[in-house]
Amino acid sequence: MNRNKNRRRRRVSQQNGDQLKTFASMLRLITTSLCLRCQRVTALPLNLRPCVTLNSAENQQTVDALYDLSVDLQKVRKLKGWVLRQTPAYTNEVAELLKDMGASGSTVAQIFSVHPEAVLCHPEQMQTQTELWMSVCPNQKALLGFIEKFPASFFTCSSHNENQRYNIAYFQSLHLNNRIIAKLMASTPQSFTCPVEQNKAMVRTLQQAYQDLGGEEDNMKIWLQKLLSQNPFVLLKPPEVLRENLLFLKDKGFSTAELLQLLSKLKGFVTELNPQSMCRSLHYSQNTLGCSEAQLRDIILHCPAVLYYPESTLAERVKGLLRAGVIMSQIIDTPTVLELNTQIVNHRIQRLRELGYDIRTGSLKVLNGTKKDFEMSCGKLRLRRERPLFNPVAPLKADE
Repeated sequence: MNRNKNRRRRRVSQQNGDQLKTFASMLRLITTSLCLRCQRVTALPLNLRPCVTLNSAENQQTVDALYDLSVDLQKVRKLKGWVLRQTPAYTNEVAELLKDMGASGSTVAQIFSVHPEAVLCHPEQMQTQTELWMSVCPNQKALLGFIEKFPASFFTCSSHNENQRYNIAYFQSLHLNNRIIAKLMASTPQSFTCPVEQNKAMVRTLQQAYQDLGGEEDNMKIWLQKLLSQNPFVLLKPPEVLRENLLFLKDKGFSTAELLQLLSKLKGFVTELNPQSMCRSLHYSQNTLGCSEAQLRDIILHCPAVLYYPESTLAERVKGLLRAGVIMSQIIDTPTVLELNTQIVNHRIQRLRELGYDIRTGSLKVLNGTKKDFEMSCGKLRLRRERPLFNPVAPLKADE
């Protein structure tokens, strides 16, 4: 009995030992394979391991050059640290080019802090870009001003040079002012890096819409310049969007003259809209203000913001005015007040109250305009309040 128990224990112990040996062998095999895999990974060249750039060392020459230029390296590392790991870089060459244009040391540092990718531009590309921009800029000082405000527009890929050249030539062929073309290049660089046919299609659509709506041929160049300068992003929209939106507004009862007025007032924002969003905004406005369709069209002509503000924005602004004691008829008479957000309206109403002006009984026009316009209105109210009234029938004081 005891002998059988001992045999059983030895058999179990041997089985456990065999399992442990098998497990140990498997563990060694897995460890070996992982080590070999790690060795193979580290043996791969850098250009085949895109993820390794996240942990690769910084280009010390770039770091030192930026440090000498007083660039905010902490900001660069936080926002675009990958630039510091690139090779080659042309930090000093780009800095010299900017200084040759008249940039101070602090200006160069600011440009590199905001757009460190500039150090990766080859000097030949910089020269080509300078020549392209100088074809529409009056002098290097003006060009430097654009670079400060829109560095990403100037430091672009060399593969776009041909499209930029063709687009500049096309806009100049339209007899647009070079200042307008430079502004377009700065604010919407995509419209110059895209094929010139794309811009031609949109400009033709705008010109055709202007003519179809009764615009005068002699004024078309000025109209187009104003539209593009006020909203250069119109060039990035498909021409079909403009046609679809104008057709929608025509179906709403706007005449051709009113559509031309609206297209000019919207400053190109008509391409940002779509029939669905306009329909919702118009439905809300008519129901809330309690006006007729004719009144609604008149409101839109005076305040196109009713068209492109979403329903939620309009609702917030109307409620803010009502809380301040304004009534609907006042809003209908001065719809442009809806262009101001609730915070600005509340601040201005409070200022007017301090000057003794009651918005509930007065006109809302005093709320309109820019900050400068409003301050001028407040100044007039203050003078009127402080100036003593002259009574022409009161007896004059005479010396006794």
